[in-house]
Amino acid sequence: MSTGNIKLSFACALYDRMQPLYTGEVKPEGIDLEFLRIEAPRIIFDNMAGSQAYDLSEMSSSEFIARRCAGDDTFVALPVFPSRAFRHSFIAIHKDSGIRRPKDLAGKRIGVPLYTMTAAIWIRGFLESDHGVDLSAVHWVQGSINAATGHGTPTVMPMHRAPNIPIEDNHSGKSLSELLDAGEIDAIMGTTLPDCMKHNPKVVRLFPDFRAEEKAYYQRTQIFPIMHLVAIKRSTFERHPHIAKPLFEAFDRAKDIALLRMKNLAALRYMLPWLTDDLDEIEQVFGADPWPYGVAPNLPTLHALMAHMVEQGVVAKAMSMQELFLPMEL
Repeated sequence: MSTGNIKLSFACALYDRMQPLYTGEVKPEGIDLEFLRIEAPRIIFDNMAGSQAYDLSEMSSSEFIARRCAGDDTFVALPVFPSRAFRHSFIAIHKDSGIRRPKDLAGKRIGVPLYTMTAAIWIRGFLESDHGVDLSAVHWVQGSINAATGHGTPTVMPMHRAPNIPIEDNHSGKSLSELLDAGEIDAIMGTTLPDCMKHNPKVVRLFPDFRAEEKAYYQRTQIFPIMHLVAIKRSTFERHPHIAKPLFEAFDRAKDIALLRMKNLAALRYMLPWLTDDLDEIEQVFGADPWPYGVAPNLPTLHALMAHMVEQGVVAKAMSMQELFLPMEL
């Protein structure tokens, strides 16, 4: 390490696009980055929000936006997106609930880790906008999908929702998966699938051909849902206001290296037997880079997320992207 460099701690899962930063192959100019590998994002979010445990970290996009919209300026954000995911495949239903199509979710009891989590916001957003699902009378049950606990220990969940949205915490002593298995809730949406799908043939995905659904969704909207961004403690940023640009450039270089390595088919880097076909499809649908950083190339996705948060009562009103993200000329 260079003694004259600024030392910053960074907590993140070891995604392929982060690996060159973890190994030190990519170094932000003037910064010694201590990469704290934590494979459970919820732990990172709770540590960062609860005690500002790191100088910077990956953070739930919806939690950061909700904080900013509520006037909490504890963190600033880089337009770097460690996690993105389509979520059509993460809706599980019980056939006995009478759900055969998306509109049948209306009025049901649906399990969700957190009503305000980014994945749930995206799922409700496309259900309402693309499939005309009326979610106004849904009864939401919050809890861990595959454990009889809550979903982490979020310090705050700022929310501007109307008080008539029924949300209960799961205190049944069962996981959401067990509740769905027993028919005590009708569906689950979130970031993983319920374990009961492995043994209960009546528990299935709402969208069996989810890949086709997600591909059509992207081609129609240009939205590739953003889950996490990179947040920096404001106190760290105010001490070192010049760090935004070298950090952003380092994250971008690391991602470019990951893309090049993924596309090297001489020896497959990932355990995907048909990676060649996947890469051809990625090129056809997304172009050269399916994972762009920066605000401009992500405006359709960012605007949609903000709109969904307002529509669903998570925040009172939209903020501009200029208010949310640091400008890279700093």
